[in-house]
Amino acid sequence: MIALSLAEIAEVVGGQTHDIPDPSVQVTGPVVRDSREAGPGSLFVAFAGERVDGHDFAASVVEAGAVAVLGTRPVGVPAIVVDDVQTALGALARHVVRRLGATLVALTGSAGKTSTKDLIAQVLQRKAPTVFTPGSLNNEIGLPLTALSATEETRFLVLEMGARGIGHIGYLAGLTPPKVGLVLNVGSAHIGEFGGREQIAQAKGELVEALPSEADGGTAILNADDPYVRAMAARTKAKVIFFGESGEADVRAENVRLTDTGQPSFRLHTPSGASDVTMRLYGEHHVSNALAAAAVAHELGMSADEIAVALSEAGSLSRWRMEVTERPDGVTVVNDAYNANPESMRAALRALAAMGKGRRTWAVLGKMAELGDEALAEHDAVGRLAVRLNVSKLVAVGGREAAWLQLGAYNEGSWGEESVHVSDAQAAVDLLRSELRPGDVVLVKASRSVGLESVAQALVETGAEGEVSAR
Repeated sequence: MIALSLAEIAEVVGGQTHDIPDPSVQVTGPVVRDSREAGPGSLFVAFAGERVDGHDFAASVVEAGAVAVLGTRPVGVPAIVVDDVQTALGALARHVVRRLGATLVALTGSAGKTSTKDLIAQVLQRKAPTVFTPGSLNNEIGLPLTALSATEETRFLVLEMGARGIGHIGYLAGLTPPKVGLVLNVGSAHIGEFGGREQIAQAKGELVEALPSEADGGTAILNADDPYVRAMAARTKAKVIFFGESGEADVRAENVRLTDTGQPSFRLHTPSGASDVTMRLYGEHHVSNALAAAAVAHELGMSADEIAVALSEAGSLSRWRMEVTERPDGVTVVNDAYNANPESMRAALRALAAMGKGRRTWAVLGKMAELGDEALAEHDAVGRLAVRLNVSKLVAVGGREAAWLQLGAYNEGSWGEESVHVSDAQAAVDLLRSELRPGDVVLVKASRSVGLESVAQALVETGAEGEVSAR
């Protein structure tokens, strides 16, 4: 964080100082909520959760070098006491962002946020110092913590914004007002919570509504291939840039294809030139993500050639997102188990089909959460798609939703041993260990709550070290 005195922080957050001998002492280290991350010059934010109360770690974080604690009660060590820690954290982030000379880029969407954010960061880092959201810390706590990690040297601040309902994106954009706002897509992720795609579009579009006008430097970057996103152009006074495979897009892809290993290749077109891209990431869905990143980078002054080189060299920065491991015995394990929704399931299955040409393919799939009344139809459709893509074997893991996956495959014509329903992750591991052969490609994917990353991890460890169990 940029250096701030405890007195200034207390004023910004509307708090009272306690046990602070010298309020002019500055916070020069990171702002953290995990006591294990506290160190010299840091500020520890004490949240009181259902199982753990951060205030109980006050003494240990100060011993580790933290300057003070931000909490809701005195703790016997230097502290700034506020009524609500989350509100105070947001106020501090807003203050710091205003002080920064950085360009703030915010993005949202139903699918691909984290992968796209990672691409944007890797491209912009080639131009100037860039700070970006780690993993998927895109909520009212993770977002301000990321913003507070920026320093005086930071020139680009890239923030992922998630939403669980109407008003959430607007709240986050109020904490960290963006200059560039990117909306990727409106899909069916969390449709059970929102109630429909129209409501999802309303929530995601809050980002472009929060942008400054074009005269004040605001830019909205919108997916031309998604009608819900394209319509958001009417909701902003910012400059509008479209990306996509549509001929109407300002930043677009032509001659899209997948390499023999399932990696996308295409001709990138921007308003200032064109260049060829061949990505290290897997799956055609990354073309849209790459175009979004290219549109951001072009708007911030990078040439088509610079962007193409950066996209071609960019890797995956976040775990369990199309994470590919080649085992010594020739089995390929694709761990995409961080999360799942119908759009990302379809994209992952198509990537599996492309990667597995001439090889046996396995789709180890589990529940897609938060689909509400659409759950049966969406799981059925994914099972059917696995058959249409000629996936060699579908392993549906879990309870009711897994049964729906298998039912969809069965109704599409997958009989005999082409699909199987198993009860849990360990059962899937046991099955795969007994039936996998050298050269097979295995995709593992489900919503985070299912925990199927344990299947992928067990398969990778089996190939490296012998028999181990899923955790």
